[in-house]
Amino acid sequence: MIPLVLASELTKRVVVTLGGEAVAQVRDTVFDARAGRVTGFTLSGRGLLAGPLKETLPFSGVHAIGPSAVMIPSETALEKRELAGGAEGAGHGQVIGAPVLTDQGTEIGTVLDVVIETGAGGRVVGFEIATDETKDRHRRKAFIPRGETLAVSGRALVVPAHARHFIADDLPSFGAQVEAFRAHTAQQYPESPTPEAGGPA
Repeated sequence: MIPLVLASELTKRVVVTLGGEAVAQVRDTVFDARAGRVTGFTLSGRGLLAGPLKETLPFSGVHAIGPSAVMIPSETALEKRELAGGAEGAGHGQVIGAPVLTDQGTEIGTVLDVVIETGAGGRVVGFEIATDETKDRHRRKAFIPRGETLAVSGRALVVPAHARHFIADDLPSFGAQVEAFRAHTAQQYPESPTPEAGGPA
């Protein structure tokens, strides 16, 4: 099963060294939508009154993402520089709230959250969206996979039309849908590049 996590679930997760020292907590997740991957995390100090830190954590410095903490080898994994992906627009990190279109031009919803494959270099495998369908007067929430290459059109994200056949209603079942979507894509489009596990999309 593919290990998946929502980006929002990483917010405020403690950053811990392999030696057991808690050095920070995740403030925000930074994306490169065009590359389809997480570039890293902005950080804040620990405690109620702690503010943002000048250091950031690039995803390359992450040892593992666990259910309650982000593990790093040591405090030297933190860097005093800004992470790429903070500008405006869907292609530059601000994907929450962006409309999602199919490559045939059909709008299918709006991004609520980003789904990350934790064991694959921070690869974004899909999105939680508020669909255009309604249920009990509320827009239905669903999970849709993204293509191996993610197109960005202005402020919108573009997914393959056949991704709509692999929508899941919850995150636990979405992993199986992502695997089925990848197998279908490889069968239908064998010339499409498939990123290696652990590498960027």
